[in-house]
Amino acid sequence: MTGPSEVLPDAYAAALASVGGETLWALETVEIAQRRLHPATIEALRALLQPVQERLEVALAEFREAPAPVDLEGFHARFVEGAEACVVAVRGFVEPAPPAERVPQILRSLREHCRAQELLYPLRGALPPLARFFVEPACHDRLDDLDPEPPAGASVGFHRAGPEADADGRGGFSLYVPERYDAGNAWPLVVVLHGGSGRGSDFLWTWLREARSRGFLLLAPTSQATTWALDAPAIETRRLVSMVEYVCGRWNVDRSRMLLTGLSDGATFALLAGLAADAPFSALAPVSGVLHPANFSNGNLDRAVGRRIHLVHGALDWLFPVALARMARDALRAAGADLQYREIEDLSHAYPREENDRILTWFDPSLAL
Repeated sequence: MTGPSEVLPDAYAAALASVGGETLWALETVEIAQRRLHPATIEALRALLQPVQERLEVALAEFREAPAPVDLEGFHARFVEGAEACVVAVRGFVEPAPPAERVPQILRSLREHCRAQELLYPLRGALPPLARFFVEPACHDRLDDLDPEPPAGASVGFHRAGPEADADGRGGFSLYVPERYDAGNAWPLVVVLHGGSGRGSDFLWTWLREARSRGFLLLAPTSQATTWALDAPAIETRRLVSMVEYVCGRWNVDRSRMLLTGLSDGATFALLAGLAADAPFSALAPVSGVLHPANFSNGNLDRAVGRRIHLVHGALDWLFPVALARMARDALRAAGADLQYREIEDLSHAYPREENDRILTWFDPSLAL
């Protein structure tokens, strides 16, 4: 897709700069709101995001009306679509809803936040501020290094397989291969499991910035049903392992460096699948999940001896109270796991994006920035 040329009509350049800045502000502020999400904070989050909505809607209206140069019509249309998804994401926080609908409405808005990123990501080469959003701050001066011309035959970027290739399907997966992937080296693989009612294609964005910046393959499966098969995990575990084998068979993966992590139900399933017999993962990092009772009867705790596990939970978790995480900590330690436990004082039942650095550095010190 052609991006903005070096010389743009003044009116169009001004409109693009305005909507670009407001779109980035919206993306970043929704990310902040997601981290703070708790039923008790919803009114404060509405107040935080209301001015974001107002400014983005004004800037987007002006950009829609700005005549796009002929060679930028495709760029213009895609940016408008991405900014519109940002508006929908912000509205999900701002617009009032009945008490029973508030959290579901916000969760739908977070999906639009992911959709906006998917639409805007291909435009990063034309807009350096947007490119910086998709990498960690330490890599802001390395944008060209992270987007080289891929070697002949290299299959990089985003891939979808199975029903996940259909936006309405479940049971497949999304995969991100860094644009600087080199088949001559073995790469770490991080497998991330979404929470209840989530999708891999959305949860992938929670780790995309780190995968681009630090250099690892990122696999995000989608559960067969609306959440992971916690009461009958064997079939879904086999599916998960088959996805890993698919990736390992097509890209050069370092099998000694494969991390399984997840959020909420995804964290609970990460322990069920990650401690199963012949599980291929070298480390587990569940976030805001629980230790399912099946682990006590299926032999998983016997297999926990020496297993590297990094357990993260919020002290304010309103769905899975922190007492459950402390019980999981004690049971895994008693079973002989090589466990690190981190309890975050201000975290409720949300994903702490800032923990990705700590998890990755624990998992593989060579991935530290």
